Amino acid sequence: MSLKLFNTLTRSVQEFTPLDPAGKKVGLYCCGPTVYDFAHIGNWRTFVFADLLRRTLEFSGYTVQHVMNITDVEDKIIKRVRENKTTLRAFTTGFETAFLDDLKALNCREPHQKPRATEHIPEIIALIEKLVARGVAYQAADGSVYFSIDKYRGCGCTYGQLLKLNLDEMRTGERVASDEYEKESVADFALWKTRVPDDGDVFWPSPFGEGRPGWHIECSAMSIKALGETFDLHLGGEDLKFPHHEDEIAQSEGATGKPFVKHWLHGSHLLVEGKKMSKSLGNYFTLRDLVAKGSTGREIRYLLLTAHYRETFNFTQDGLTGAKTALARVDECVRKLRDLAGKNIGQPQENDSLITNFSSALADDLNISRAWAAVFEWVRETNLWYNSQLQEEVFEARITRSKVAANKLAAWEKVDSVLGIGGKMDDEVPPEILALAEERTAAKKAKDFKRSDAIRDELKARGWVIEDTPKGIKLKKI
Repeated sequence: MSLKLFNTLTRSVQEFTPLDPAGKKVGLYCCGPTVYDFAHIGNWRTFVFADLLRRTLEFSGYTVQHVMNITDVEDKIIKRVRENKTTLRAFTTGFETAFLDDLKALNCREPHQKPRATEHIPEIIALIEKLVARGVAYQAADGSVYFSIDKYRGCGCTYGQLLKLNLDEMRTGERVASDEYEKESVADFALWKTRVPDDGDVFWPSPFGEGRPGWHIECSAMSIKALGETFDLHLGGEDLKFPHHEDEIAQSEGATGKPFVKHWLHGSHLLVEGKKMSKSLGNYFTLRDLVAKGSTGREIRYLLLTAHYRETFNFTQDGLTGAKTALARVDECVRKLRDLAGKNIGQPQENDSLITNFSSALADDLNISRAWAAVFEWVRETNLWYNSQLQEEVFEARITRSKVAANKLAAWEKVDSVLGIGGKMDDEVPPEILALAEERTAAKKAKDFKRSDAIRDELKARGWVIEDTPKGIKLKKI
């Protein structure tokens, strides 16, 4: 089944076809973190979306080269380095490590390459030199090098490929040294910033004088080195569409004369409790904040995967509660299958309805709502099948149902290779809890039901539920 994705470049849903002549390899670039603070939940929506796309591509049979940059030098970072009276590397290392830890907590697959901007200064300088040589960049009186929008357009190139810009109504001709500038301004932007006193020790030598790169040129240099002058997929949050991604296209195509990226994907904004996230409103959360409040990375990942990537998503505490309930339904269903399957190893069956419906949903521009609908329909049907099997105690029937359960479990595991929510494994039971459970069993055998019920209540108070099954007792963490 062909994969269709919305391409921001063409403003339409298109069938995805990689540049690789064999149709197997895919180059994927996602704008990574700027390591001056912990990533917030809005950032994580983008990175979980990137993980979903990568897993879907791999599920579809592609070999993906996933690249995510680490922005470890830019305006905000230098300001924080100065305020903390430390070195650039010492400051950024802690936040980079924290980001990768959070990435793991959300069960996102780690990118194959994580290039740092500070390790690509020669490539950045070489790219700027190409732009100067081609006449679309110039050195200003202060020594900084800027990209010229007018000269780029004068070469017959289009500035405004990802969104329609009314260049006649927007302010033009102003130079902007800041990495982030006003959305209504079409401005010559800095490729290389000349050294100033506030930069401290953050500078490098270059043909243009001592200084440091601008933010936009960093991504162009790193993505081209990792994936080539033209590659398949570039994604990020919609807030990066302009100016960051538009400037990436301009400077990359201005330097190489080739199309930069075939397919652009952008994730929509995230709201928290119906409002734009803001520290002043008290609704600004990092992953660590949410974990400290009692949520798990698994629950947060599930919630972030419940809305289509192009829809504005409202992240709420009620949503996290719902995520816990939904995951418990899946976990209980998978636990039943594991119990029935025993040691049998299954295989997804041809035309398995879960895999077929799930694949169809993802092929439709990553329609995650339909994908989850397929999962929970499978949970409902599997529970009905499981309950019917409990009526059969013939030996041959037990063998058959174990094989069927193993096949159903294999189908789920194939689907979960995309969802990445995993299965909650049975919790390790502490010795004191086991001792209480055994005491309860003894009390029941002695027909001391008052003591048996008291132990059951004590176990529940300690966070454990005890179940009596034909195979004996089962203890589950609440």
